[in-house]
Amino acid sequence: MAAYIPVPRDLTRVKSKILFNLTKRQLVCFGAAALIGVPSFFLLKKLGNISLAAMGMIIIMMPLFLLAMYERDGQPLEVIAKHFIETRFIRPKIRPYQTDNYYAVLHRQAVAEKEVEKIVFHAEKAGAAKRKAPGKPDKKREKAGAEDRRGGKKK
Repeated sequence: MAAYIPVPRDLTRVKSKILFNLTKRQLVCFGAAALIGVPSFFLLKKLGNISLAAMGMIIIMMPLFLLAMYERDGQPLEVIAKHFIETRFIRPKIRPYQTDNYYAVLHRQAVAEKEVEKIVFHAEKAGAAKRKAPGKPDKKREKAGAEDRRGGKKK
């Protein structure tokens, strides 16, 4: 009969076990929970019945058990709690950086060019009206201005 030993593929997730198949972190947290929980059990037992004392001890020891055992994506509970507190309470909700969409830039540039073109066209029109003497049509200037707007030769 062959005995198979499971070997994890990702060796970075393997943690060294020290005593009772527990890591150093787990031993420290369970020891702290025992130092806080056992005296609280005896104090609560004097005040009330044993079941109330046991429930109180469990409630007092539970945060330390969570610190010892809970882990998400390789991060312990205090790191997760730190990230949560930073994102919810410490860092600002409004982010000052905003991306500049390339198409929005092109659209703003096109609108600005149209506005400039309209201003220049009205200025040329007003200038041509001022230059023209009343009763005398100036055909050459009108023709040159029209060619300039269409991209023709300047005279």
